[in-house]
Amino acid sequence: MNSRVTLFDLADALGISIGTVHRALHDHAGVSPITKTKVLQMAKSLGYRPNLAARYLSSRKNFRVSVITLQGTTSFWDEIRAGISEEARATLIEDIDLDFRTHPRLGEGDEEAFEAALKAEADGIIVFPSRMHKLRPWIRRASRLHIPVICVVTDAPSTSRLAVVSIDALASGSLAADLMGRFLRGRGKLAVTLSDLAITEHAEKYAAFEKTIRSVYPRMEVLKPIEEHDLEFEAYKKSRKLFAAHPDLAGIYVTTEASMPVIKAAQDLKILDKLTIIATDLFPAIVEEIRSGAVAATIYQRPRTQGRMAFRVLREFLTEGQCSSYQVTLAPHLVMRGNLEFFLSRQAGETIADKAIELRTAAADLGERFA
Repeated sequence: MNSRVTLFDLADALGISIGTVHRALHDHAGVSPITKTKVLQMAKSLGYRPNLAARYLSSRKNFRVSVITLQGTTSFWDEIRAGISEEARATLIEDIDLDFRTHPRLGEGDEEAFEAALKAEADGIIVFPSRMHKLRPWIRRASRLHIPVICVVTDAPSTSRLAVVSIDALASGSLAADLMGRFLRGRGKLAVTLSDLAITEHAEKYAAFEKTIRSVYPRMEVLKPIEEHDLEFEAYKKSRKLFAAHPDLAGIYVTTEASMPVIKAAQDLKILDKLTIIATDLFPAIVEEIRSGAVAATIYQRPRTQGRMAFRVLREFLTEGQCSSYQVTLAPHLVMRGNLEFFLSRQAGETIADKAIELRTAAADLGERFA
């Protein structure tokens, strides 16, 4: 009997996902009888014991978690990291070492950060998989080392990642399309900006936006999407080129945090008042544009909640050996001028609550030192 066999070993031996293995072992729905039989036979053959790895991990007093994300140009990624930190502080685990590894932009430094996390012997990894084809072998290597990988913001399908926490990209895209159609009364030419179509989240937003416009507002036209690769100067340059080439453009949907370069390009060409703009996320600069009416609405992706849920899923697996969900999909929130102040006040309230948690934690630590 091999006492070290884990879910990772079973998944690797069968060439299927960890989630499928877990569902088969626990008789959950969504697994074919043939797959279930194969999993059970492999578990018996390898001598798998449920939750053995979890019992080992839960006996330890410290965890090392590597968080690999973009540096970001707005507060979005700061909010993701803040959510992870808050959830880590709220856990009952005595000592958690959060190792934040940020890379400056898409396609730069993510592989190096993942390699560093493996060398540091992280117990778990939370990652934004911006280049799935590049990170796929690294995620597989982590799986072989029994290191669970949680994807945040976007998924890395067809990899051995454990789970994904993200906003509902299809709902976001279709919501933006329906708003745009109503604002413009079903007529006009529309544009969409995104970072990269190779990113699952962005591809899904565009697909949902285009499909909704085509089916609900057939008199509207959606142009080929603009990829700005998370670079502000590229977003500005390509937006100016778009506006010059299509002076009759009626609206634009910015699917990423790079809405300010698009707004600046429209301002410089003196067409801002002619455009209906739907942005993404909520940060100080975009708040003023919503208040002024320059931005009609923004699709809030709840980054702090995404961060919290990503750490929660990882902690559950490390301490209990299972996931309550392998795909956590959050509903997006719509922010417009009418409910803007409500959202801002709620964010302020969350910040105050977080500070209170920090103070209570610090006071408890101080008490233990002098006990």
